[in-house]
Amino acid sequence: MTPLLEMRSITKTFPGVKALDAVNLTVMEGEIHALVGENGAGKSTLMKVLSGVYPAGSYDGEIHYDGNVASFGGISDSEAVGVIIIHQELALVPLLSIAENLFLGNECAKGGVVNWRETFQRTEGLLKKVGLSEAPSVLVDRLGVGKQQLVEIAKALSKDVRLLILDEPTAALSESDSQALLDLLLELKAQGVTSIIISHKLNEVRRIADRVTVIRDGATISSMDARTEEITEDRIVRDMVGRDMAHRYPERERRAGEMLMEVRNWNVWHPEHSERQVIHDANLTVRAGEVVGIAGLMGAGRTELAMSIFGRSYGRKISGEVLMHGAPVDVSRVDRAIAAGLAYVTEDRKTLGLILDDTVERNITLANLPAVSSRGVISEARETGVAEKYRAAMNIRTPSVFQKTVNLSGGNQQKVVLSKWLFAGPEVLILDEPTRGIDVGAKFEIYGIINELSAEGKGVIMISSEMPEMLGMCDRIYVMNEGVLVGELTAAEASQERIMSLIVTD
Repeated sequence: MTPLLEMRSITKTFPGVKALDAVNLTVMEGEIHALVGENGAGKSTLMKVLSGVYPAGSYDGEIHYDGNVASFGGISDSEAVGVIIIHQELALVPLLSIAENLFLGNECAKGGVVNWRETFQRTEGLLKKVGLSEAPSVLVDRLGVGKQQLVEIAKALSKDVRLLILDEPTAALSESDSQALLDLLLELKAQGVTSIIISHKLNEVRRIADRVTVIRDGATISSMDARTEEITEDRIVRDMVGRDMAHRYPERERRAGEMLMEVRNWNVWHPEHSERQVIHDANLTVRAGEVVGIAGLMGAGRTELAMSIFGRSYGRKISGEVLMHGAPVDVSRVDRAIAAGLAYVTEDRKTLGLILDDTVERNITLANLPAVSSRGVISEARETGVAEKYRAAMNIRTPSVFQKTVNLSGGNQQKVVLSKWLFAGPEVLILDEPTRGIDVGAKFEIYGIINELSAEGKGVIMISSEMPEMLGMCDRIYVMNEGVLVGELTAAEASQERIMSLIVTD
């Protein structure tokens, strides 16, 4: 097996930051190569160098592709030789059809006129290859995220891909969609397509990767070959974070106190389809110092339940009541829910949780502006003081609180979201997929923050699609299926098998 790609001593510097420091990466033809590391380690930067997003001349080092020195001046240059990158934020146009997206910029045209018959025929063949049965004319915004990922791969196949780069392809996918995508990568490998996959999901890495390269702080730490040696998750984690993590979930004393919050007979209807009930007679409780999980498959209604409780941010015809310390409270608007002592950390931090183009400072104080204001005028000194306090307490890695939030890694962005809601002074925090898309080191820090909150007597509701995370962190777990809370398990009773059995026997 010969190298298809060699990246030699790649160094990339931004103002004040060396993102890559003499990184080396060798990818053999026909293999699936996993690139892993903590958020901010330099993985995506390295792939942007490879794909021409950062053009030749903007970095030091050499790229050798298919035996020749490569000098990509842009994405079109790398795509011309079969190097295709699929970014974590999908680059599809929602209101165009699948066929139009597949051949956008690469149209089946002659003399400036698109041949739609050929376009649709080729689209059908590409969709069949990736396992999609949708018609080429279907608009992309009608597809779920899992199917949109497959459309992106079909788009890559339309460009005669030889080296496919996927940046966190399963971060937002359900378990079944993730498995389907991984199976497709294995099929493409059998057809001769080489892949580089960036992922934080180490179980997926171990399942499909032939080799694994670990990057830490912009430098290559190790490269492992699954065909000649055993690659364990513990070994990968040790190389990623620079230390052993014998306990993935930090220990804490489980001690539930007084009743903080009760949700009684909660019913929610779909915001657009008035005949469809989304949440059915939900009842749940949270005690002081308790971490309560809500488990369920994608689409079970967990996020809908959380958002509807938090200021009726989702749904219509909502009925039921919320009690804090045994007394009914008004949660009919977001500001009233905050005043009642609730906070909601959304699963979509980039779209709903943060103003990415604003500073860390502004994002942290956003949910509690009166605390940094006098007579409606924000005090810059107080705002900066609050931001610096949370920067230190939450270990937010940023050169300055005046840094734009978009420039932070995923894990540090999540800490900014948590800081924002902690500054609002809640009694109960609803955390929706709090560790989605962040690495194991950042996850451990988030778990520590959750434990600190419970030790302070806060109540935490945690929604997560990662079953080990639920079992490792929660005192009690509610199981949800099709909008109904179908069971409740204590930490001692809970197991993956028990949770799944409640779901499938409902």
